[in-house]
Amino acid sequence: MADDMSSLLSLEEELTCSICLSPFESPVTTPCGHNFCRACLDLTWRDNELIAQGFNCPQCRCHFVTKPELKKNTVLDAVVDKFISKSKMDYFGVVTKTEPVVAAVVCDACMEAKACKTCLTCMASYCVEHVRPHQENPVFASHQLHEPLADLQERICPDHSKLMELFCIQHGRSICTFCWQQVHKGCTCCSPEEQRGLQETELKKKLVVLDGKIEKTQVIISQMREHQCVLKDSATNRKRELEMEYRQIREMIDSDEQQAMKSVDKEEEGSQTKLVTTMKKFDQNIDEMRGAKDRIDSLLAQTQSLAFLQARVDLPSSAGYDPCPPRLNINTNRAHLQSAAALREYLGNILKQPFDNRVSLLRPEIWRTIPGNAAMMGTPPLMPNPYFPGLLNFGNTGAPVQTKTEQKKKRTPQPKKSNQESSNEEKTAKNQPNPGMRAAFSKEDLRNPIMFGEQPSSRPASVGVSPSIISPAKRTDLLKYGTVLTLDHRTAHKRILLSENFTKASVSDEPSIYSESPARFAVCSQVLCTKGFSQGRHYWEVKMTSNNFCGVGLAYNSIDRKGPTSRLGRNSQSWCVEWFNVKLSAWHNSSETVLTNPSPSRVGVLLDCGEGTATFYNVADRAYPFHTFAYPFSEAVYPAFWIFSSGTAISLCKLTA
Repeated sequence: MADDMSSLLSLEEELTCSICLSPFESPVTTPCGHNFCRACLDLTWRDNELIAQGFNCPQCRCHFVTKPELKKNTVLDAVVDKFISKSKMDYFGVVTKTEPVVAAVVCDACMEAKACKTCLTCMASYCVEHVRPHQENPVFASHQLHEPLADLQERICPDHSKLMELFCIQHGRSICTFCWQQVHKGCTCCSPEEQRGLQETELKKKLVVLDGKIEKTQVIISQMREHQCVLKDSATNRKRELEMEYRQIREMIDSDEQQAMKSVDKEEEGSQTKLVTTMKKFDQNIDEMRGAKDRIDSLLAQTQSLAFLQARVDLPSSAGYDPCPPRLNINTNRAHLQSAAALREYLGNILKQPFDNRVSLLRPEIWRTIPGNAAMMGTPPLMPNPYFPGLLNFGNTGAPVQTKTEQKKKRTPQPKKSNQESSNEEKTAKNQPNPGMRAAFSKEDLRNPIMFGEQPSSRPASVGVSPSIISPAKRTDLLKYGTVLTLDHRTAHKRILLSENFTKASVSDEPSIYSESPARFAVCSQVLCTKGFSQGRHYWEVKMTSNNFCGVGLAYNSIDRKGPTSRLGRNSQSWCVEWFNVKLSAWHNSSETVLTNPSPSRVGVLLDCGEGTATFYNVADRAYPFHTFAYPFSEAVYPAFWIFSSGTAISLCKLTA
């Protein structure tokens, strides 16, 4: 044992890492043949990467172009483990100071001297003096002597006070022979040493698994560090590309600005030239009038009457009219200012949109070619934008939809107008601004949902909707799709009071006593109906006491109930027409479209699940549609209502002709 220990201690220098100067821990070997701790080598190479030194062997400085694949030196690792375990013991088997010293076992006979043996038969420990009878007297020859055991009491069975010499595999505990014959009869048992060997084998297998996982994880971390560099380079390139694109945009705007400035300068120069020419003419007129004045003064000073009477002084032509300054203004090129204002307005609305939505607004012909975008159901066809020829709009351009009667009138030949009427119309047209430019700045066009960023699914256009829906309809034609609805108290906000058999909802000053329900709206004063629709046509009507702070709409059952975006129309799961004071707006996915407010007292809703449309009517003598949502509903939709004002209530109407 001493020879083995001395041989191991002589290898201490060879078993030491040259980086941390400690025994190897998970040693790995480089291609040049040197060994290092894995953690030490990874840390060294990571520091070298940061200072751009690459991958060098810390011992011989051998350079590697790429990071070499390191494998664990299992033989060296086993030698190091044996070295560490042996180095903790001296030649006599006594634990050195590297580990805490186990308390000495005291002799059970004299209770003073240090025990040198433990008798497993007597279940006691003895010193050198008191162990002699066991060694010399044949009576104790059958007794089992063992090295001193400090945990002797822990090895004694608490039930039978016998040494636990067996280990029950089924129950996973140490037992004595009496336990095996009584309680553990029929159980599979083995010696504690055999069980320890089995557990040590399992633990070593786990160590192998952990070492493999650690090694793989370290490789993944190394790959992620490399990916960090790739991402950094990619971000730098992307920033450079963006900088170039925005620089070109600024250069284009600067060039356009310079051209507009030059146009104004040219106009100013022309006006200044006209003023200079006019002032020179006026100076000549002044000289002519002063000459005439001098001649008159000299004539008045003539004393000879005959000469005075024969003299004649004519006034210059400039004295025949009153001088006035010319009216010159810098307004002939006002189109530059209008163009700049329109461009600012257009860019402002575009820049308000998220980056992901801008391509569909600026280059819809490209956006439609992306897989998945062109397959959107209910998306109107692409049509040219009359105000910005380089862009395309979805569906119509915001112009009112003409009925067949209007189109027929338009095709009917009109009586010929007289020459005088045609001349007057031509003069009126010349004095009017460009109609296309005027339309480009009208409020209706500034609210164009496609031009200024609203999603195609939430625009109020009636493109793709059958004429029977977009035109005024007889109420009796809609009633054949009528359905009976009731309000769902499980979804009602606590400020909403339900009455009249759950067909009327109003705002209460005192919170209603409702049971807690995950389906209940907790933030917005809203309520859903109990019935949802996923197919067919369905029609219902709602009576409102006032058009103030209320909304009528539709929602999926999956709409959020708790968050700030749970309000109708402020998410992708709901659609709503909303009266906010005197303003009427259509909302979907947080996109607003301002509508003309018909101030209805009764609102009808026709849901067509097959065509994916929901049309809202002002119900009076007939049903007049004022907005249509066109959207491919992916799940059942429920009638939904938002009520905020305490003076407002909504009631589900009984559908009778």
